[in-house]
Amino acid sequence: MGRFVISLGGNALGNNAEEQQKLLEKVAEAIVPLIEKGEDIVIVHGNGPQVGMINSAFSALDVSNQMPFAECGAMSQGYIGFHIQKALQNILKQKKIDRNIVTLVTQVLVDKNDPAFLTPTKPIGSFYNKEEADFIAKEKNYVMKEDSGRGYRRVVASPKPIDIIEKESILSLLEKHHIVIAAGGGGIPVIEDKGVYRGIDAVIDKDYASAKMAEIILADELIILTAVDFVYINYNSINQEKINKVTLIKLKKYIEEGHFKEGSMLPKVLACMDFVEKTKRTAIIASLDNAALAFEKEQGTKIIY
Repeated sequence: MGRFVISLGGNALGNNAEEQQKLLEKVAEAIVPLIEKGEDIVIVHGNGPQVGMINSAFSALDVSNQMPFAECGAMSQGYIGFHIQKALQNILKQKKIDRNIVTLVTQVLVDKNDPAFLTPTKPIGSFYNKEEADFIAKEKNYVMKEDSGRGYRRVVASPKPIDIIEKESILSLLEKHHIVIAAGGGGIPVIEDKGVYRGIDAVIDKDYASAKMAEIILADELIILTAVDFVYINYNSINQEKINKVTLIKLKKYIEEGHFKEGSMLPKVLACMDFVEKTKRTAIIASLDNAALAFEKEQGTKIIY
């Protein structure tokens, strides 16, 4: 019996509650074969579009009294976790498989001196025109930046995860073979300040959080499910080539050659490399559509030590 961390991208979860539920039913079908084998599983999911929608909803009500971003992250963990739980429970019930599933509201510790706080880059929430953005920046002390010609958005830092606050609870649940949904959206970012934890306005990359989770629970595999079937070199060119299996040394060379983009595949590759380097175990990057094949090692890019 093994342990797996499965990382689901937030952009793959749909644009509304109904669409998200339908998509997650397909994800659940792919995960069930692992459950049938008795494997222990932690599911980490993204929340970029979803937490943005929550933040925008509060902003629309009253721009001068927005909900703190950490609380918006907690809300997204709850409702996305609910959808994943329900999708899995319904299939397990049909198959008469008795496994408990739990969503854990999860805090992730970051360093308050992380250099990412000096250069916020992660866009969140609604779009504004220049006049609105200047007013919000002055009123709320937010950093507002123009986003791809679509208007101005607030940007926050994306610090690296140091630890998972609820790790002992997660390990205890796994010991009892519960399926755990945790660190949604990369976790609620907290810093330790004068001996207490305090939520902060930041977004932790869910792939780095997934790698940290896999390291902590001693996962046999980290599986990142995304929009493409494989990691590619020369992506979207006539020389495009898929990578079936790759070592850390070879992957580092590809990074130096600039094959992976910062806002796309690079964070996933770096997160997998971090896990493999620390544990000497395997990471897989594959498509959400071919998740079942990825779990059988018949699809996706395998990253080995």
